[in-house]
Amino acid sequence: MIGTTSLPSMGNLALCRKEDFRAFADAPRRSQPELLTRAELKKLSPEARAEYNRRRREWHANLGPIKTPQLSALHEDLWDIVDSNLQDGDKAKGAVAVDAFPGLGKTTSVLAFTREFHRREIAEEGEFTAQGNERWPVCRVGLTGNTGMKDLNRALLEFFGHPGRHRGTTAQLGQQALDCVLSCEVRLLVLDDLHFLKWRKTSGIEVSNHLKWIANEFPVTLLKVGVGLAEKGLFSEGDTGGDTTLAQTGRRTTRLDMPPFTITKENGRREWRQMLLALEKRIVLADKHPGMLADDLSDYLFARSTGHIGSLMTLVNRGCQRAIRSGTERLDRDLLDRVKNDEASEAARRELEAALGRGKLTSRPGANRRKAA
Repeated sequence: MIGTTSLPSMGNLALCRKEDFRAFADAPRRSQPELLTRAELKKLSPEARAEYNRRRREWHANLGPIKTPQLSALHEDLWDIVDSNLQDGDKAKGAVAVDAFPGLGKTTSVLAFTREFHRREIAEEGEFTAQGNERWPVCRVGLTGNTGMKDLNRALLEFFGHPGRHRGTTAQLGQQALDCVLSCEVRLLVLDDLHFLKWRKTSGIEVSNHLKWIANEFPVTLLKVGVGLAEKGLFSEGDTGGDTTLAQTGRRTTRLDMPPFTITKENGRREWRQMLLALEKRIVLADKHPGMLADDLSDYLFARSTGHIGSLMTLVNRGCQRAIRSGTERLDRDLLDRVKNDEASEAARRELEAALGRGKLTSRPGANRRKAA
């Protein structure tokens, strides 16, 4: 009997609003659809088959996050930093920047951490503060290429749904944002897509100064997420006045990375295999078999993803959707060759495939370095 109970749709959530963030944080873990054989699939009515396939589509589109070594290391560092930031209000708290290339799961990993942090704080402290205000341990804001100080303050107020967010000066909006943070006892302020700022332009330096003001006045840990933040000057020393301003931000910021998977050493190959085995368990296709990913497709998937988990998850998700829609019910090279992936992975694919094909490189650890069937 196939259950039809499903989670409320999470597809319309905007995590820059507190109610949506709570829905994300409080949502139970998705229930993996049961694995049916082809014979069981044939016995389903058209309605039941359509419902089962819908559940599988949603499941495969949300396979992560998977607890990779990179995610575990990032979370350990984040817990160290956040839990050590219990200084009194007159002391500035250390900030953290997750700075890594695209496709490595930065935002997914940070959101997984914020979810656990939110749950822990609510469990320990309750849903309301001693003054009777709603407790919001986490505030998350996404930045854009045109974000200035006023825009940032307005985005903070937007998270809380503050009625005055559409009017007021930069300073007024900033004070209102501070009042919200204090009243709701926010402990973690997440600024995503920080790389959109033009750090060496006037607006970037203004926002950098503003971030220092937040770090000084807001009793929060500031968590910045972006691509190439070091190259953009966030941690630069510099000689000019503007660069020195940015360097002061860097002095208070701990940089964390999320490296891609590598297969040049045995430890990296073992980590890659464990990742594929974990991912394999989550796939719901009638003809899947042990080793479908980790043995038969190990080198192929590494070449198609270049070791970037975001690219890997995209390829596997799209492959599963095609396998269900076409009735193939398995992942193999013939099917995946017809599935498009992101441009960065496709551009680097040929060189990797050539090295793997010549035996100069392998993704298989130890005894598992055999040719795919």
